[in-house]
Amino acid sequence: MPYIAPDIVQEVKRMDLLAYLKNYEPHELVHFSGSTYTTRTHDSLKISNGRWMWWSRGIGGRSALDYLIKVRGIPFVEAVEILAGRGIAQPPVPVPARKMEEKKLLLPAPNHSHTRVISYLQSRGIDRELIDFCLETGRIYESRDHHNAVFVGLDGEGKPRYGALRGTGTDFIGDASGSDKHYSFSLPAGKMSREVHLFESAIDLLSFATLMKLEGKDWRETHLLSLAGVYQPARETGRSKVPAALSRFLKEHSEVRLIALHLDNDRAGRLAAEAVQTALQGQDKQYKTMDQPPPEGKDYNDHLCLRLGIRPAQRAKKGRERREGR
Repeated sequence: MPYIAPDIVQEVKRMDLLAYLKNYEPHELVHFSGSTYTTRTHDSLKISNGRWMWWSRGIGGRSALDYLIKVRGIPFVEAVEILAGRGIAQPPVPVPARKMEEKKLLLPAPNHSHTRVISYLQSRGIDRELIDFCLETGRIYESRDHHNAVFVGLDGEGKPRYGALRGTGTDFIGDASGSDKHYSFSLPAGKMSREVHLFESAIDLLSFATLMKLEGKDWRETHLLSLAGVYQPARETGRSKVPAALSRFLKEHSEVRLIALHLDNDRAGRLAAEAVQTALQGQDKQYKTMDQPPPEGKDYNDHLCLRLGIRPAQRAKKGRERREGR
């Protein structure tokens, strides 16, 4: 085995992963949000505050050496030689700072079929017409590697800007790397509407639309918008801001005057509803708001399943929510 002097090993260990990727593999580095980065190859690997964590594998570390060994599978001696060689012989690759800050959505590759996603959504009571509409318009698909349900948020030009991931056989929940929560999952009205209905999740939104259909209503007569998870109000309710997705939506749909809140029947949902209503009161335009939590159950999917007689054991596990990408 080749001999490597201890001082070289110690010097190599000082190089953190973010510095290594910025200087020598900038094409592999993707800005996630704030001071957090991910990699193009592994979107669940997050780099922040001098450390990195590969969430889907439960592997973490601090240095670039740890990364090469644990993630790339490179033997210790070879990894040290790579870093020593680059640190001594190769100058860093110049990367414009502005380019490093670009946020790029990394959606998982689609599966050749959507069988598991269709089955999963139907087990939650979602109407097949809605499922087909979402599949045809690119709002929902099944990921290839993990068979997650992917709920896609589109901008006004139909370009994907956000991706929510939900396990079809597990309790996994996360966001695709580079997701912009200004463009969360939504179902726009088929024609101009002065109403928008707000939900915490895509599943609750689809449940509400299914309930509309069950009641003989046109589920495309109003705008339906999700918040990509529970909205976090400020500690002082009066200082809360309008959720990012709703703020963007109202700017693009100036005709909207009625905002119906269908947030959860728990403490977080009730606090969020109060905060959103308070924040909207400070807007220049006068919006009428209605707080309409589900009449039974924790959320609108609970309400739909109770109405359809779907037993809890038949539903996919809801479990604890994990927000790490996969």
